[in-house]
Amino acid sequence: MKPLKSESNCVFCKLSELINHLTKKLNPMNKQIFTLSFLALMLSSCATLFTRGSDTISFNSDPSGATVYLNGVQLCKTPCLIPIKRELGDTDVQISLEGYETRILSLNKSLNVVSILNLGNLLGWAIDAATGAIMTYDMKQYQVDLRKDKQMSSALKSSYEIHINEEDKTLDVYVLE
Repeated sequence: MKPLKSESNCVFCKLSELINHLTKKLNPMNKQIFTLSFLALMLSSCATLFTRGSDTISFNSDPSGATVYLNGVQLCKTPCLIPIKRELGDTDVQISLEGYETRILSLNKSLNVVSILNLGNLLGWAIDAATGAIMTYDMKQYQVDLRKDKQMSSALKSSYEIHINEEDKTLDVYVLE
């Protein structure tokens, strides 16, 4: 079998060329049946085709200005609205702000009902699972109240000493070890 060479960048053109290449030796009736079956099979991953591969999620914090991380990658600073790719596994987001305790949120997911249109087509289910489109995020907005980091506060209080000399009008700061 010769490799298929195409000059066109059009996806539908390439798909048409592939179908023509595969059905060269078939009679017209079998060619139509093959083409319809092939297209039905290719278009069977319903959730992947009909829904986006990500959900836009809003993150807010009190106080604002906290950094939002996903898998160690900085996404944004609160308040922010950001698309997050759907995945089958757990999706944990870390929200941190200097002087405050870091919070980790698990983004809850549920079955994307559009994927049910795959019915008994295992290929469609597999494609939707591989792209993450089989799931959707339940909550689209998260509000996080950050608490002061007590360890950080006590460390800052005990790590320096300030002496004010009113006569000389000087201020001496000593760092304690």
